[in-house]
Amino acid sequence: MPMNLIHRKLCSSAKWADTVEERLTPWLARYDLGDDVLEIGPGFGATTKVLLDAVPKLTVLEIDPASTELLRAKFGDRAGVVEGSGAEMPFDTGRFSAVVCFTMLHHVPTTRLQDAIFAEAARVLRPGGRYCGSDSQLSFRFRLLHIGDTMNVLDAAALPGRLARAGFEQVEVQARPKEIVTFSAIKPG
Repeated sequence: MPMNLIHRKLCSSAKWADTVEERLTPWLARYDLGDDVLEIGPGFGATTKVLLDAVPKLTVLEIDPASTELLRAKFGDRAGVVEGSGAEMPFDTGRFSAVVCFTMLHHVPTTRLQDAIFAEAARVLRPGGRYCGSDSQLSFRFRLLHIGDTMNVLDAAALPGRLARAGFEQVEVQARPKEIVTFSAIKPG
């Protein structure tokens, strides 16, 4: 979804990539993501770079054509890069051992489309597969960064129910107000 110039520069910077690696690496160590992982909405690929060192097989799904081309150029020899929407995934039911998304759900313009992404994540997961990720929470700085951007911040209190309605169980949500919400959920076996 659209991002303003300042936001694009930040998310494509080496400093952001270093911050992502520092924060994401220990978080990923908490979970066994299995042998075939899907990342939804990798944008400029900072999270993709970290995931490639953590999982045996990675496919990324990116809606933005320019970002898709960038990802193919950067990672196409190490990851499957597919252009498409997380709300209508072009993958077989039950294909992936895990589905992840990081700091992208707030760029989805409506709650209905976010819920469609949750439902599609459940559909493409194998029974027992994990859906997990994180997203930013509303703060003054976050609001400033998103002037002119799509910004639909997740309601952390509503997230467990939304994930359960999408078909997940063992839903865990942790929120640090004005910072981040993380989540993990399992597709029933």
